[in-house]
Amino acid sequence: MRCGKMAAAPPPAGAAGDWGGVRRRCQRLLYWVPVLFISSILCWSYYAYVTQLCLLTMANIGEKVVCLVAYHIFFMLFVWSYWKTIFTLPMNPSKEFHLSYSDKESLEREPRGESQQEVLRRAAKDLPIYTRTMSGAIRYCDRCHLVKPDRCHHCSVCDKCILKMDHHCPWVNNCVGFSNYKFFLLFLAYSLLYCLFIAATDLQYFIKFWTNGLPDTQAKFHIMFLFFAAAMFSVSLSSLFGYHCWLVSKNKSTLEVFRAPIFRHRTDKNGFSLGFSKNLRQVFGDEKKYWLLPVFSSLGDGCSFPTCLVNQDPEQASTPVGLNSTSKNENHLFPAKPLRDSQSHLLTDTPSWSETGVKAEKGKVGMSNPALTMENET
Repeated sequence: MRCGKMAAAPPPAGAAGDWGGVRRRCQRLLYWVPVLFISSILCWSYYAYVTQLCLLTMANIGEKVVCLVAYHIFFMLFVWSYWKTIFTLPMNPSKEFHLSYSDKESLEREPRGESQQEVLRRAAKDLPIYTRTMSGAIRYCDRCHLVKPDRCHHCSVCDKCILKMDHHCPWVNNCVGFSNYKFFLLFLAYSLLYCLFIAATDLQYFIKFWTNGLPDTQAKFHIMFLFFAAAMFSVSLSSLFGYHCWLVSKNKSTLEVFRAPIFRHRTDKNGFSLGFSKNLRQVFGDEKKYWLLPVFSSLGDGCSFPTCLVNQDPEQASTPVGLNSTSKNENHLFPAKPLRDSQSHLLTDTPSWSETGVKAEKGKVGMSNPALTMENET
């Protein structure tokens, strides 16, 4: 009888796919670790401040009431903005930016180079886009099969194109972009105020800890670590919040700081800046009563943005390239593309957008609700 080794049976067809699905689920669970870390610190700080400091250590009733009321206001705003930053899904480009079936076939048939660019130019001719790649080509995502809107980038973690992407933040397990950038700013602001308030009201008891002025209970250790944690987070949050305030004032994203947007004729790091007042309102909206609340009030739909380089005058937009122009942007002629109504008024020189702080024009909040164009994660 002939002996020999039997060939190993090939793995089932679905085994590799099942293993890949398990690995992706494990990765998604690991992505929540930073969020759980922040949440656990927040829960401990609530117990340490409310129970150990206010209720068990503070002797003055008036001081207790004031500290508890103020603390819960900061705590509520902190949690609210953090929740909105985490669970507001990032917006994806609308269907008009996706290639049609025929355009996809044409793109696959054509060799890479000018032929593919001709297909993309035809697909993008009626889209409100002004930015290009470093080589001057149409910005195209070959993973999502779409023409990228201005300021849109593909996130490798989410595996999606995100409108006005700023960065992917592990501390919120979410992409920070057009739909939740205001919430992220408020999260930074209220978390900084939360830490500063705790450090300021805990300071006198922290000093008493080192001078043996506190009773020998477990509260003294909570008070000590509470001050250290609040002071440490205040330093890091103040620098991060200051940086993003500067970004808002210049109408830039974190990605645009590292790589300035490239327009048809040149790179311009301030191409989307419209002045401090207009830049601020582009993120926070027209109605100031909503600025400090984590509710969506940003202007536009995230797919089109006004730029100081684009001439919106219909009479001057048709001026042929190469002719002299009396406008200040004569060296930066762009095709007239339709801006969304809520964005195009940013370019008009009206009193509501003046730098003197005249009352902003009223507009209905929620006209650009992210949920209307949001795609669910699969």
